[in-house]
Amino acid sequence: MDLFRIALPDEESVENLQSLLKEQVNADLHRSAREVSLPFVQFVHEKGAVYCVAQLPQFQLKSDGPLLYKSTANAIAEYVVRHMEPDLLSSIIRKKYRGNPSMDAVIIEKYCHDLLHGKEWEGLGSRFQEADRARRKGKIADEIAKFLEVETELNLSGLLTFRLRTYRKELTEIVEYALDEYVLDKQYQEFISLLKYFVQLQESKIALVHLVHKGGHDFMLYNESFQTLEPKPPSDRIVAEMLETEMNIEDMVISSLISVSPKQIMIHTRHPDMQVIRTIETIFDSRVKVCVKCPSCSSTLDELIHP
Repeated sequence: MDLFRIALPDEESVENLQSLLKEQVNADLHRSAREVSLPFVQFVHEKGAVYCVAQLPQFQLKSDGPLLYKSTANAIAEYVVRHMEPDLLSSIIRKKYRGNPSMDAVIIEKYCHDLLHGKEWEGLGSRFQEADRARRKGKIADEIAKFLEVETELNLSGLLTFRLRTYRKELTEIVEYALDEYVLDKQYQEFISLLKYFVQLQESKIALVHLVHKGGHDFMLYNESFQTLEPKPPSDRIVAEMLETEMNIEDMVISSLISVSPKQIMIHTRHPDMQVIRTIETIFDSRVKVCVKCPSCSSTLDELIHP
């Protein structure tokens, strides 16, 4: 007995969903109260769709139906998030910013991926990322379970377009946030390029600066004799205004380096991959050398790096 039919746009999609349904649904049904060794349902692939076929007499609609719909909805939600979400984001990006040559859709897609799976979750732990993914899946599964309880024909593409509005609205908000991040990063990179250009034109005032990373965003400047340097604001008014406007508090060390204008910068750190250190390397280019444990590091310096 056919219980319902799920239509998908292509054969590969049908096979992927069929595999997920086979893996999950009967396992969920067997974990229910009744002990039955035979499959409760079969998922058959035919003509661009997956059919759910009841295996009688072990399947009983009254007792097994609610769990079947819930389990099927969860499997479909997993399929949507795993296989369809990237294309949905891509479609939203291209539709929203069609005809705008300044928007690089591929880069914005990467920003979306990072927001959902990458850098935004760094430091929080994987359980927060997994919880956010589960929340998105829950939105989809709840809607699909309600649909299957009353309908036997489910067109997944149509459902995503016309029924899952809250989910699509969330994806649209992710795209908009990704665009904001993209624009801000682009502006910041342009700002860094201007600073690099200014530094290249600037005459050196001292031969060498030791930049000691004490931990976190705490840095100290020393001259070549390891005497403390007290930098003044940059003498160029335009650069000073740029720094005041654009730089955040953790990057004010860059303002200090520009003000003393060294010919060479030796950065002493145990964390050479920090963003601020990479930015210094970008701006000052060949003037920068990074030391993680050089022979010239005195015991005093080592204590400063490891307070």
